Amino acid sequence: MASQSGDRTLAAARAALSHIHEALDLEFGFELWDGSRIPENMEAEGLRIAVAPAALTKLLRSPRIKTVVDLYSTGEIDPRGGTIFEFAEKRPKLKSRELRKRLNKFLLMKNAASLFLGAGKSAAQEQEDGLDAGAAADRGTGSRKDDIAFHYDVSNEFYRLFLDPEMVYTCAYFRDWSNDLATAQKDKLDMICRKLRLKPGDRMLDIGCGWGALICHAAQHYGVTAVGVTLAEEQLKLARERIEARGLQDKVSVELIDYRDMKGQQFDKISSIGMFEAVGLDNYDNYFQSVHRLLKPRGIYLHHAITRRGKKDLRKFRRKKPEYQALVRYIFPGGEVDHIGWTLTNLEAHGFEVHDVEAWREHYARTTRLWAENLMAVREAAIADIGEQKYRLWLAYLCGVSLGFERGSIGIFQTVASRRTKGPSGLPPSREDLYR
Repeated sequence: MASQSGDRTLAAARAALSHIHEALDLEFGFELWDGSRIPENMEAEGLRIAVAPAALTKLLRSPRIKTVVDLYSTGEIDPRGGTIFEFAEKRPKLKSRELRKRLNKFLLMKNAASLFLGAGKSAAQEQEDGLDAGAAADRGTGSRKDDIAFHYDVSNEFYRLFLDPEMVYTCAYFRDWSNDLATAQKDKLDMICRKLRLKPGDRMLDIGCGWGALICHAAQHYGVTAVGVTLAEEQLKLARERIEARGLQDKVSVELIDYRDMKGQQFDKISSIGMFEAVGLDNYDNYFQSVHRLLKPRGIYLHHAITRRGKKDLRKFRRKKPEYQALVRYIFPGGEVDHIGWTLTNLEAHGFEVHDVEAWREHYARTTRLWAENLMAVREAAIADIGEQKYRLWLAYLCGVSLGFERGSIGIFQTVASRRTKGPSGLPPSREDLYR
């Protein structure tokens, strides 16, 4: 009886996927759990998606992006014969409405009955413990520190596998698109220092300092005294080791503290590079008030953050697409991004004067693609460190983010502002020195 049910499920899957492949004129195929392929004449190592017995059943029972992510993470749907980037290049170019018109609804519904009744628990039940950050959020037990730890306290060794030697985990700056990642990240650190107009004697704060690359660079090359703050204990440990190894203890320090809890201090220059996404839309007032309090009058603030495209209606903007919800749930809990207009409004409303805004979208598309390629190149080492399921989630995350930036659905900007006072800004009349 079980064998007959399995045969019916296999036949239904073959019929449905064969129709989808033909109707949509797909440039990749499918591989079923019995080893058969659609189309049958597919090349041995052709682009294909391998489908496990219960995968289509789970998708029919819960047709959501989250289900797709779960199935990919467990290997129940598995891209083979190429990378996620290659599959993205071969995706149908037609809009969803046109694609749906091409499908035979009767044929699909007829086979859906057999697939829907197939065996298999929901993919969510099969997730490994600790992979779903959304579970804590659903229970109302998550915190900002927990969110940061979930993302950054994977292991320093894991990040070392795919980042540049300085372990800079933010958008690189490519003076030439052919530059390697290490060069582009060094150029980024230097560009930030130039935009901040750092000079010997300045006291600098880096909010969300990562493993300390920027503060070390600023102290070594620009003669500043720099303080970094982080909520990630793994980052703190390695950053302090690096500071000591470079003999910078008298110039650079890192603290495990929330920037909001810093009292009685002011800085000439403040940077926030890729941490604003963890602040949360409802916490912006507190964030900008804190930066304003920590920055001296006419001190310079550099705001480097990911954005989404703005909408006329803020309520519509706040709605999160399913793929965005999946990203937040499994990789970056608590993550939210605004639009560049909202950033500028907040800066002006909280006592800052905006001087420069520069788009880096294509730079981050290139950065995240290189990270993904690096991670694919060290697959076995990464799996040994964090496990295959988490490895697959991270790879999907990096590829997905790269494609999002490449297509323009996500953006990123560097904004330079100063704490406003009456009179001159103190900035030079030209910015040409920034791009020397």
